[in-house]
Order: sequence, then C-alpha cells, then structure tokens
Amino acid sequence: MSFDSFCLHSALVANIKRIGYENPTPIQTESIPHILEGRDLMGLAQTGTGKTAAFLLPILHRLLTTPAKSRSPRTLILAPTRELAEQIFRSALDFMRGTKLRAAVIYGGMGMFPQTRALRQGVDIVVACPGRLLDHLNQGNVRFDGLETLVLDEADHMFDMGFLPDIKRILAALPTKRQTLLFSATMPPAISGLAGETLSDPVAVRIGNMAPLATVEHAIYPVSHNQKAPLLLHLLGEAGKSSVIVFTRTKHRAKNLALQLCRSGHKATCLQGNLSQRQRQIAMEGFRRGAFQVLVATDIAARGIDVSQVGHVINFDIPDTAEAYTHRIGRTGRAEHDGQAHTFVTGEDVGMVRAIESHMKKALPRRELAGFEPEPGEFRRSAPAPRYPARGRQNYGDRSRPSYGDRSRPSYGDRSGRPAQAESAQGDRSRNDRPAGERPAADRPRSDRPAGERPRTDRPRNDDRRTTFGLADGGNQRDGSQRPRRPYQGATAA
Repeated sequence: MSFDSFCLHSALVANIKRIGYENPTPIQTESIPHILEGRDLMGLAQTGTGKTAAFLLPILHRLLTTPAKSRSPRTLILAPTRELAEQIFRSALDFMRGTKLRAAVIYGGMGMFPQTRALRQGVDIVVACPGRLLDHLNQGNVRFDGLETLVLDEADHMFDMGFLPDIKRILAALPTKRQTLLFSATMPPAISGLAGETLSDPVAVRIGNMAPLATVEHAIYPVSHNQKAPLLLHLLGEAGKSSVIVFTRTKHRAKNLALQLCRSGHKATCLQGNLSQRQRQIAMEGFRRGAFQVLVATDIAARGIDVSQVGHVINFDIPDTAEAYTHRIGRTGRAEHDGQAHTFVTGEDVGMVRAIESHMKKALPRRELAGFEPEPGEFRRSAPAPRYPARGRQNYGDRSRPSYGDRSRPSYGDRSGRPAQAESAQGDRSRNDRPAGERPAADRPRSDRPAGERPRTDRPRNDDRRTTFGLADGGNQRDGSQRPRRPYQGATAA
C-alpha cells in the first residue's frame, strides 16, 4: 500500500515524496481513512510508529480542500513538552511546503509578544503546550470559534505531568462540535475517562502491543555505582560514530555526565529542565545535524526526539516506571532502523527490572563485561533500611526511652543535666554549699539577703549590654557607656 491510495492533495503527495516517505506505517494505514471521514479517533501505538504523520496528513488535506469559515485557527494540537511541540511544528512545515497554510507553535520559555503577533495575524494550525496556551486564552490573544479539529498527542504523558486540569480548562473554551483525535502510548484509567468525555463515537486503532519496537536489541548490565561511568565510556567506544542518547534520573547528573564525556573527548551535550529554551534548541539542533554525537538527557527527552538515526539508547539510571522504559527505548530503532538499548542496573534496581520484564512479557538478556563486574553480593543484598521519620531521631522501637510528652525529662534551661526528681530529693542545693534548709538567693526575700546582694532576677542580662551599630544616636558601647551623638552632616544650601 502506498500514500497514493489515500487520494491526498497533490501538494501533500509531492512533499511526501520529497521527504522520502515510501509506504505508510500500520498506524498511518489504519488512522488516515477514518480521520479523512471526519470520525473521532483514539490511537494507541508505541513511540516511533509514525503517529505525527498519521494525524497531520489528513488534517492538512482537509485544510487545503475546504475553505476557512473564519480567521480563527482551524486545528489545535496539544503536546506535553516543548520538544514534542517543536517537532510536530517542524513536521507540519515540511508537509505544508508550497501551500498557503500557516502554523504557529506556542510554548513556555519564549517571549509572549512574537506568539501573540502570530496568533493575531491568523494561522490555520496551532501547536501548543497546555500551560502557555492557557495564558494566551486568559489574555484574550486567541479564540477558537472556528476550530474544526483537536489533537491530543501523548495524552498519557500530559496526564503524568499534571496537565489534566489545564486541558479541561482549554476544552471548555473550544466549540463542542469538532473532530477530536487522541493519541497515546498507554491507556491509564484517567486517560480512559478523558477519552469518554471528549470523544464522540470514536474509532479505536491499536497497533501492536505496548512493548518497544522489534528492531531494538535489549541488554541489561549488572554493575556497581562506581563502575557506571567507565562502562559508559567503554560502550561509547564500541558505538563508533552512531548517535547515542544517555538517560539519567536527575538534571544535575545529566549536566555533570555531559561535562565528563566532553573532557574524555566525546562530542556531547545535555538536555534537561534547567536549560533555557534557546539552550534546548541549540542542543537538539546540534544533535540532529550530527554536531553532537552523545545527548545526555533526563526523561524530558524521552518523548519528542524524532531522530531516526539514533543507534543506541543507554539508561545510565534505570527509569522509575516500566512505561518510561518503553518511551526511552522508543528513541532508537525508529523508521525500521536497527537500534540497541543498554540499561545499567545496580542491586537496588532489581525490583524495577522485574516490573519492566513483566510489562514487556519477556526476560531481558544480561551481559557482564570483563573489568566491570559488580561487587560480590551486590545483587543479593536485602532492601535498604527505611529512613527515620521526619520527627527527630528517636528510635520508636525503643520503649525504654522517654516520649516527647514525658515531663520527667530535664528542661532545656536546666544545664546541670540532673533529672528533676533527683534534684528535689537532694534539697535543691545550689553550687555553693548552703546550710540545710536554706533557700537559694533568688528565692529568698530581700530582708533575708545580705546587704548589697542583688537577686538573680535583678542581675544585668546580656541584652542590657548589647552593642548597636548603624543608629543615629550611636547606641550603647560594649562597656555600657553611651556613644556620643554624631552631628548632622546633611546637604547645606550654597
């Protein structure tokens, strides 16, 4: 089957051939006819299967063959990350070449004014992240009165990032009569509920299972923490000149690991949340055109990186969920190219490995390289001990220690360290040996104290001898004397 069988607009067919697409992928074959008919659709497929073209091509065909009814945008595409929104926008520009259609991309990290100007000049397609689009809606910069098609791409990832409330606010500003397309790699209960609320008699298209592509070769490397970096350098040496994406768990580690790779002679860059939008674009563009061979990234790059020539994906840190593993590995083996996925596993990652294997319904092969073996007993250790509660360091299992409400403990003001019961049993003596029955000086009335002795409560305190600096009157000196007032040194009239 070829793209000619869809009877698309001639400009689209020419751009498809120019880009180099020959045959449609399964998700494109199943989705494009239903979208051309105007049906709502719920597409489920793993990453790297061509979902972007599956909804862009029929949408562009409709925009080219039917006249616009208003100046408002006719298509809205929502994406969870800036990188994915930029990728969809660039794909739309490639398919729109030679036409009069216009598109705009809206996401945070960029100035509001250029986006507002593009929206007010009039566009046919808006590709946006939910947060920034909601800002434009609240400021009245865009209206969707003439909206015809809504696309929710990577809906499960938008839910994971907490965009569900923003999406519902955006849906309230859209016309109810529209075509809605929802694409997702997984279908958690929250996404099922959202699909039931937004889709009208949808067509469900599910391609394959949720496991990574068959063109990806997997490998698990049992390794100690201190052997991860040397093993990474070894694998990069074996990778040759092919592009590599290295995933880490934290932004700090991604930055430091990229610097370490650069010092080792590799052309590496990082992609993480602390970078500005300009820095993200430089990193992505350099990685796409081959200026950087290695891209060290957090899960922000697990979706939205459409680079077909990525030969290796290395999980320097194992992901937090089995679904995240699927999305990471989906960056390689795209467009029917072969790819390799390497995952570094320490003793504390055994449970997550089992979850990933259960999700994929197969065991992942283990590999051990000479010189990078884990420490003896590394994978036979028990689970780490739980942390102490946030409320102090008291051992709650020790019943002999007093609780926080025990009144028998000495107060913070008692510096003697003796318990209160023992003190009362010894007659409440002071440091000077007092005769039996004699009360302390602070408790005796003035008539019982020797002449000239002041009670403890009348003695000067530290705050009576404090030093004050920077005041107009000079404050008190350390010896208690007053600092002389400084004369006024203001401006005088000439």
